[in-house]
Amino acid sequence: MQKHQWREQNGDETRFWRANYHGGRWSLYTRMKEDDDWNCLDPPSMEDWEALRDVLWRKYQRGRCSWNLIAKIDKILGRNDEERQ
Repeated sequence: MQKHQWREQNGDETRFWRANYHGGRWSLYTRMKEDDDWNCLDPPSMEDWEALRDVLWRKYQRGRCSWNLIAKIDKILGRNDEERQ
């Protein structure tokens, strides 16, 4: 299983994100800083997938993520080879 975590700051609010890749499937979770429980995004929105792809792209540039994971997200987003960064 691969886990990817990040956070977004929006004014005074902090939102935490977690994405798990296991068995060929993605699971996305989110929670606010003051919350204790993670909320599963089922199904995740396109904006959620874009946020995950952005995080994975930055990890890929630093050598911390494989290109295969980005390609899988691109497939979910309906991107082809010409649209990839």
